[in-house]
Amino acid sequence: MTRSKVVEAKPYLFLLLTSISLATISWNCTSSSAKTGAIPDEVDYNFHIRPILSDRCFKCHGPDVSKQEANLRLDTPEGAYAALKEHPNNHAIVPGDLDASEVYRRIISKDSTLRMPPPESNLKLTQHEIELIGKWIKQGAKYKPHWAFIAPKKAKLPEADNDWVKNEIDNFVYSKMDEKGLKPNDEADKEHLLKRVSFDLIGLPPSIEMQERFLKDNSPNAYEKIVDELLKNKHFGEKMAISWLDVARYADSHGYQDDGLRTMWPWRDWVIHAFNANYPYSKFLTWQLAGDLLPNSSKEMLLATGFNRNHKITQEGGVIDEEYRIEYVTDRTNTFGKSFLALTFECAHCHDHKYDPISQKDYYRTFAFFNQVPEKGLFGTIDASFADPPNMKITTEDVKSILKFINKKDTAKVMVMVMKDSSKVRPTYVLNRGNYDSHGEVVGVGIPKSILPFDTTKLEKNRLGLAKWMLDEKNPLTARVYVNRIWASFFGRGIVKTLGDFGMQGDLPSHPELLDWLAVDFRENGWNVKRLVKQIVMSATYRQSSNITDKHLKIDPENIFLARATRLRFPAENVRDHVLASTGVLNDEIGGPSVKPYQPKGLWEVATSGRGTLARYVQDHDSELYRRGMYVFIKRTVPPPSMLIFDASNRDQCEVQRSRTNTPLQALVMMNDPQTMEGSRVLAENLMLENIPLESKLEKAFRKIICRKPKAKELDILTQYFESEKEFFAKNTKKTDKMLSIGEYKRKEVKDKNATAALMQTIQMIFNMEEAIVRS
Repeated sequence: MTRSKVVEAKPYLFLLLTSISLATISWNCTSSSAKTGAIPDEVDYNFHIRPILSDRCFKCHGPDVSKQEANLRLDTPEGAYAALKEHPNNHAIVPGDLDASEVYRRIISKDSTLRMPPPESNLKLTQHEIELIGKWIKQGAKYKPHWAFIAPKKAKLPEADNDWVKNEIDNFVYSKMDEKGLKPNDEADKEHLLKRVSFDLIGLPPSIEMQERFLKDNSPNAYEKIVDELLKNKHFGEKMAISWLDVARYADSHGYQDDGLRTMWPWRDWVIHAFNANYPYSKFLTWQLAGDLLPNSSKEMLLATGFNRNHKITQEGGVIDEEYRIEYVTDRTNTFGKSFLALTFECAHCHDHKYDPISQKDYYRTFAFFNQVPEKGLFGTIDASFADPPNMKITTEDVKSILKFINKKDTAKVMVMVMKDSSKVRPTYVLNRGNYDSHGEVVGVGIPKSILPFDTTKLEKNRLGLAKWMLDEKNPLTARVYVNRIWASFFGRGIVKTLGDFGMQGDLPSHPELLDWLAVDFRENGWNVKRLVKQIVMSATYRQSSNITDKHLKIDPENIFLARATRLRFPAENVRDHVLASTGVLNDEIGGPSVKPYQPKGLWEVATSGRGTLARYVQDHDSELYRRGMYVFIKRTVPPPSMLIFDASNRDQCEVQRSRTNTPLQALVMMNDPQTMEGSRVLAENLMLENIPLESKLEKAFRKIICRKPKAKELDILTQYFESEKEFFAKNTKKTDKMLSIGEYKRKEVKDKNATAALMQTIQMIFNMEEAIVRS
């Protein structure tokens, strides 16, 4: 590490310690607030009682019959109100009568042999929770279906400050904010707002030309014009596709030990196209689940079904064929449950779900939809198939006529895995304890009735029927789940925090009426994705500044109630994109095969069986080095290291929510990654060739990277740093040459090499500002 790098690293230690301190404060505030608070006038089963029972009681007294203690169920009114089997004169819960309710007597008992939850469970009820249960029983102990299983309805818009409200979203947010004693922040200044919406909609920084244009536009609809421009931008589809690729577990290799090459990138091109063309979510969902089963199915519809085949596939000899075929169907079933319904279906693979009303039989009835594919657990050897059957062939003629959105770069045909059901129905069994060869009862297709009954008299008994069931206006989950996921991509947190779990162990919605209003509105307006996105980014809620006050930290440290904008680091792919775009080296073509940029040597080689085309990492060159982050090749057993450091998914399985960490390694990537250093060199060379003063060069670099004009003090620091680095390189000319030789991008002849190296280092320092990779 150079001397200047050591200087640059110091602020990161401070930032790291600050982050840890803030995280500790946030955790402490959240933990304590969860256990206290006023008892509401009306205790609601879904929002006050079920979370307690689900967390402390359902493991032994829930839906899993095999684990029920004392033959007692507390997840249904029938079970809770019934006479106790061993004590027929007693009842667990007697509505309106605390003294007669055995549950209440047990939870307040001083006798450890009687108290519930039992001490050995290490579970306890707080006094606040005991009082809630007591008041609920007094008020009649009314049970309700789980909130997520009740079809959403549009609530009346709450009253709000009309001077602040921009659209209906704000009415709900303002009402909840006001209830908590909070007031909304002022609107963010134009520079911060433009950076935020540009990265949120296309994943790229606004150009200086766009910055100037927006700053000069004083018309009332200046912001809306920018939003419309970004929604039409060809990169919108790329930004939206990134999170869907996580959901679909897209990767460029099969997985498992041999981890051979697969060619699923045309499906990725389709996802980008679907978002850019604004396919309704109903179409997006149907084509991916069942495009092959639609009447007069086209090649595009068939390609969309690749969603179901993105799972890992083994290519290792000696495996049991049926065991791995069952693994593939299991993956498709689990992915369906998490991606479209936000339910933990996988928990019912071996036994009845312990918390949610999903029996093991329900699981295998859902499994049956995906169990009709004519596939094998092992097909050929590592290089025998880049797309195991069933598959489709994409030719140059297809790309010219039907699949024009595919960026096919040569004349060779491309094979892609797709869905296709066998003509003969394969029987589906309940697998005892989930074992592939332990067949139990034969089951047909179906879905848990607790969500919405699957009417086989009206719906096809296949994936097309399943898609129609998903889009039924009575389905309580489909619209809610997708709206919540889109919301989270703009606010950093879903209205339901647990994006992949709307079940009883998931978090309750922070704004339930808003979630339901958005879900119904989304469905009523044709499942229009771009309309939903525009609604969100046009709201006053989204446009607030991110300034944090002491009141915010005291009342709402996690920003659950949205009295300010949330500061978010860019997704891993967009960190790379920002470096490439701001330094002027980005190759912005859409789609095509994945690329292999700079990577530390030997990573693939130490994690391979030594067989197949992916045994060694062969770096790309020329323009392929400068493709966007979403096109970087993902080998499942050795994912791109710089992406992983910034919390990208390894794509092993469906992932609807990435973790967000702050680690020293992230700072080291920004300081030392060849792509960042090369970009800094190229930008420095270009600026040195411009006949403008040093101050203008520094300001231009700052605006390209930070997306705002530097303050006088910031410009002064940059100038001083530049001068000190210039002096350093004048005394160390070998280091000058070494710095200016980084990367393969074509070099430009500059007169003052020492000044260029100094400017490169100064640009590197700008990239290492926390603000460089955060939108606020």
